[in-house]
Amino acid sequence: MSHHYVVIAEARGGQLRQVSLEAVKAAQLSANEGDAISALILGHHLAEEARQLSLYISGQVHVVDHADLEHYSAECYCSAMLPLLESLQPCGIVLGHTAMGRDLAPLLAAHLQAGQISDVTSIHRSGSEVLYTRPIYAGKAFEQKRFTAAPHILTIRPNNIPPAAEAESPGQIVQHAYTAPANLRTVIKDVITKASGRVDLSEAQIVVSGGRGVKSAEGFQPLEQLAEVLGGAVGASRGACDAGYCDYALQIGQTGKVVTPQIYIACGISGAIQHLAGMSQSRIIIAINKDPEAPIFKIADYGIVGDLFEVLPLLTEEFRKALA
Repeated sequence: MSHHYVVIAEARGGQLRQVSLEAVKAAQLSANEGDAISALILGHHLAEEARQLSLYISGQVHVVDHADLEHYSAECYCSAMLPLLESLQPCGIVLGHTAMGRDLAPLLAAHLQAGQISDVTSIHRSGSEVLYTRPIYAGKAFEQKRFTAAPHILTIRPNNIPPAAEAESPGQIVQHAYTAPANLRTVIKDVITKASGRVDLSEAQIVVSGGRGVKSAEGFQPLEQLAEVLGGAVGASRGACDAGYCDYALQIGQTGKVVTPQIYIACGISGAIQHLAGMSQSRIIIAINKDPEAPIFKIADYGIVGDLFEVLPLLTEEFRKALA
């Protein structure tokens, strides 16, 4: 087993995802002195993404570029990755805890007979051991785990580990051919996406989220205006999604997305425990609610008791002036 780590990177819209740079940093924190770090990225038309990735990787950047890999498919991705990983024999593999990472990591772990720790939020050393912290019980507690053997697989929660700095010199880009599985069981014919905004919700530094208190689909407009001014993303509670005010792609909570932005602005959200599981680890929580007894105020760093339809336009105008 060679002493190096492989980061499995992701790209979207011609850009490397932020969580991939955080995965590089996670590999650096996990590796021992002298261990190499390489990367693997799959997709189609990856020239720019591979170049971006090479700026942060001191080792090789392995690229598998093929039309069949334009959209994520577990079957095709595993078929392309496994021969490479078996050849590289890394001691550790790091992915983002994204939709792709959550699906792909256990498949790779099963094929490679590797241990796996998922949804890691911090990494630190204790002597010669590397300890990984992850939330349990919907974020109400944390546990520390360690690997006892190699190979092992790690997925990291976006926005928790700082991104890697640029390497002293760019890594070498290595292209690999792709061979489709002989007995392909599934084929992706088309992908229809619903855009949740210009900023990816799971990686946004600022999230403006609405609950039942927004009252209607039109009620999300003040939230969207504030998010646009702040360069953030719009989210929602399950209550708002169930009421038909917005698409489920915006849902934050135990059965939705988990976000950890620098600032989380909760508008008209009561603060049910299921919603808190998806956002309670945000750096700063600002709650806006008419009910001064709303549970959300118990975890909020700042609370505004008032009508969100009166408060949000005032905040938006003041931020617009301050950022002009």
